[in-house]
Amino acid sequence: MTSTLPEAVQGQLASQEIEVPSWAYGNSGTRFKVFSTPGTPRTVQEKIADAAQVHLHTGLAPRVALHIPWDTVDDYSALRTYAEDLGVGLGTINSNTFQDDAYKFGSLTHTDAAIRQKAIDHHLGCIEVMDRTGSRDLKIWLADGTNYPGQGDIRSRQDRLADSLAAIYAQLGPDQRLVLEYKFFEPAFYHTDVPDWGTSYAQTLALGPKASVCLDTGHHAPGTNIEFIVAQLLRLGKLGSFDFNSRFYADDDLIVGAADPFQLFRIMYEVVRGGGLDAATGVVFMLDQCHNIEEKIPGQIRSVLNVQEMTARALLVDRTALLAAQESGDVLGANAIMMDAFYTDVRPALATWRESRGLPAEPLAAYRDSGHQEKINAARLGGTQSSWGA
Repeated sequence: MTSTLPEAVQGQLASQEIEVPSWAYGNSGTRFKVFSTPGTPRTVQEKIADAAQVHLHTGLAPRVALHIPWDTVDDYSALRTYAEDLGVGLGTINSNTFQDDAYKFGSLTHTDAAIRQKAIDHHLGCIEVMDRTGSRDLKIWLADGTNYPGQGDIRSRQDRLADSLAAIYAQLGPDQRLVLEYKFFEPAFYHTDVPDWGTSYAQTLALGPKASVCLDTGHHAPGTNIEFIVAQLLRLGKLGSFDFNSRFYADDDLIVGAADPFQLFRIMYEVVRGGGLDAATGVVFMLDQCHNIEEKIPGQIRSVLNVQEMTARALLVDRTALLAAQESGDVLGANAIMMDAFYTDVRPALATWRESRGLPAEPLAAYRDSGHQEKINAARLGGTQSSWGA
C-alpha cells in the first residue's frame, strides 16, 4: 500500500480527462427489456447536468459526448453555453446510421447511391453540429454488414465505404478529426464491414492524417490481446480514441474494469508506454456504457475512477527495471515488476491526492451524501424519459 503518489504520477493524473457519453444517463437494457428508473433525464440538458455531477465529484470528466440524432436540439450554440455554465464542455459527436429503415442493408456501404448519400449527408450534418459545439471529433460506428454468405459483395462494400468516408473526410475543418470505430459482429453476423482494427486502420490511413481508429474495449473476440492493438496503433500514430467498457461475453457495455481489472491495467500500461497520456498524441479517452440496473451517475463515477486507478498503477511500473529484466531475459523478474505495480493498492493515496485538489476523497460516498439523486428523483416527474433513440 502506498500512502503518497510520486510527483510525476500526480502530474500525469492531474491532466487525465475522460469523456462521458450522454446516452449513459438514459434508460437502457438488453434486446429483451429497457428498464425505467427514477430520475432519468428527459432532455439532453438534463443528461448534461448529470454528467456535470460526475465531473464535480471526480475532476475527471470535463466533456460530454453527444449522439446525433438522439441529442438533437434547435440551438447547439446555446447547448454549448448551457454545458459550459455547468462546468463541462461538449466533446465527441457520434453519428447514427443504424436506426433508420433505409439502412436495413447498409448505410455508407449500401448498393443504392441515394441511400449512401443520405448517410453521407447525416455525417455532414454532424460536422455542422461540431462547428457549433466546438467539438473536434466525429466518431463513426457502422452496423453495416451481412448475415449470410453471398448476401453482399465484400470487396465492393469496402470500395463504397472508402468512397463514402472520403466524401465525409473532405468536409472536416482544419482542426477536426474523423475516428472510425470497429466491431467484429452484431448486428451483422456473417461479416461486418468494419470488423477489426486492421480494417479501420486501412480505411483511415487512406483518408489522411485527420482520420484515426477508435478502439472500443468490448468490441473484440474472446481472448483478443487488446493491449497489443493499443501498442500497435500508438506506434503507428493512428489511435484516435477509446470507448471504455467491460464485457463478459460479447458487447456488454458494462462498467469498465468490471470483468477484468488486470486487462484494464495492461491496456493503460501500453497507453503510458506509448505516450498516449500526452496531449500531443491526441488520444481521447471516453466511456461507452449503458447502466441497465445500477444508478446512472454513480455508475459513471465508478467507471472513471476505475480508469484513474488503473492508470495510477500503470504509472507505477518501474520501466527502467522492467527494460533491464526484458533485455537480460529475466522472464519471471519482468513479470514480477508488472504484477507488483498491479497489486499496489493506490486507493488511499488517490483519496489523499483528491483532497489536496479540493475534490472529495471518496467521490461515490460524496455523491450519495449530497442528496442529489433523491433531488432529481423527486423533480423529474412527467415527460418522456431518455432511452435508446432519444
